[in-house]
Amino acid sequence: MITITGAAGFIGSALAARLNAEGFNDLVLVDDFDSRPDKGRNHANRTTVERVDRAHFPAWLKANENQVQFVFHLGARTDTTEQDRELFDRLNLNYSKEIWTLCHQFGLPLVYASSAATYGGGEHGYSDAHKTVGQLRPLNPYGDSKQAFDMWALAEAEAGRAPYFWAGLKFFNVYGPGEYHKGRMASVVMHAFRQIGETQAMKLFRSHRDDYADGEQLRDFVYVRDVVDVCQWLMHHRKDSGIYNLGSGQARSFLDLTKATFAAMNVPENIGFIDTPADIRDTYQYFTEADLSKLRSIGYDREMTSLEAGVTEYVRDFLLADRTL
Repeated sequence: MITITGAAGFIGSALAARLNAEGFNDLVLVDDFDSRPDKGRNHANRTTVERVDRAHFPAWLKANENQVQFVFHLGARTDTTEQDRELFDRLNLNYSKEIWTLCHQFGLPLVYASSAATYGGGEHGYSDAHKTVGQLRPLNPYGDSKQAFDMWALAEAEAGRAPYFWAGLKFFNVYGPGEYHKGRMASVVMHAFRQIGETQAMKLFRSHRDDYADGEQLRDFVYVRDVVDVCQWLMHHRKDSGIYNLGSGQARSFLDLTKATFAAMNVPENIGFIDTPADIRDTYQYFTEADLSKLRSIGYDREMTSLEAGVTEYVRDFLLADRTL
């Protein structure tokens, strides 16, 4: 069996769909299913042997470890505006430690979700070399929780207390089908699609730095299909443990992304600007770009989807086809 935490969420549900499509039907889906009925569409049609509540998963794993072949731990609290550090410690840090420890105890391979939020303002670059992890300074409690677990995992691995294979994936700005429930935390593509559909226009955040023009803030936008490709590849690879960046490898502007969305919707461009909300202005990232050299060095050679191709597919094949959005 293959277990996926966060299986009703964005990336977890996409991974479950891919594994089903590849003939893996012995999935155990883990999430807060009862408390989040708004995510029902993400898992209702998945072929699975069992659904397990997130809180009950450690006990379930202890009782069923001899039947599990792989663990994907993708569930997390991902709201970058949340300030409750105790919540992040409980859900992102301590829960992840428990899963890691059980995977080590039972000899189970583990892939877990880290985040590009660990890089903070990018003052130390975007290298995923282990020697640089301790230098990073995230800009919010969410990033702090991911950073804390990465550092703990590296220390456990150094002490010989790691799963026989493990990989922590620093997800950059992921977009694509399955994020409809994410609200404010949804991708800019989703926000642009909804706003353009309602107003025939799109408002982007104004730059509050002299070295970036309005709309020219740069992010590494990565299509969820590419994220799933890497996860599935690692499931078969099962060597070269470590922390890896997972983005497109190319920074693109919010203007580029918005123009691609207008084009995919066949709507004339009409782009304006508003001030970045005060509650995120001081922690807003102006540049991110995944250094993929380490992932490439272990043999992953698939080409990442271009921004224009990914946005076009997402908008035309999914968003425009779903009239409930």
